[in-house]
Amino acid sequence: MRTIPETIKQLLIINVLFFIGSQFLGDFSNDLLALHYFENDKFIVTQVFTHMFMHGNLYHIIFNMIGLWMFGSPLVQMWGKNKFLFFYFSAGLGAASLQLFVYYLEIQSVFSLVEPNGVSFETLKIILSEGSYNPSILQYISEENLTSAYSTYNTTLVGASGAIYGVLVAFAFSFPNSELMLLFPPIPIKAKFLVPGLILMDLFFGFSSFSLGPIAHFAHVGGALSGFIMVWYWRRNQFNGNRWN
Repeated sequence: MRTIPETIKQLLIINVLFFIGSQFLGDFSNDLLALHYFENDKFIVTQVFTHMFMHGNLYHIIFNMIGLWMFGSPLVQMWGKNKFLFFYFSAGLGAASLQLFVYYLEIQSVFSLVEPNGVSFETLKIILSEGSYNPSILQYISEENLTSAYSTYNTTLVGASGAIYGVLVAFAFSFPNSELMLLFPPIPIKAKFLVPGLILMDLFFGFSSFSLGPIAHFAHVGGALSGFIMVWYWRRNQFNGNRWN
């Protein structure tokens, strides 16, 4: 732990404390701290920050914290504490924004099917929040689409993955030829090839019907895109090498 930058160490500790606390508080912590869809009554503005410290299970937090330590540490040493924290939270906000926008498009696509038949958005919100489908609304939309919209409306986002995808992009920009060892298969691959490959995988799973589980793929893409824009802008304006201590 002595070799870990203080900023990374503090982020690791906060994430672990949030994870331990959520195990005791259960649904209460999820309702309060996880990020809800912004038109859901459970949405609170502070959730756009607090959700970055929440994690679904032990494997989730372990993988995220390893990524934060591995790829965040050299960036802190290069940029300084303040610049890294600005970057980290900005990437996390970008990740949440894109995922919520995708949710918005899905909800609106359902609304566009029922609105011509006199179903207001307030009525649709009640239906989606309660999950009780009046037979009359099933005249205009399939139960499968309505169930999918219900899941989207009531889903929650947790985890630092989006912010860490931004960190991954910044690492690949700064250290493109660093060789990283894959787990499966156990072969080395340069960061400049690995990171774009991960993003392409998320795009594939995000747009396809295939799934690796309850993963917010567009949050990963949003974090990566936000990270790319910031690093590109800093490099273009010769800010990338500047430290914000």
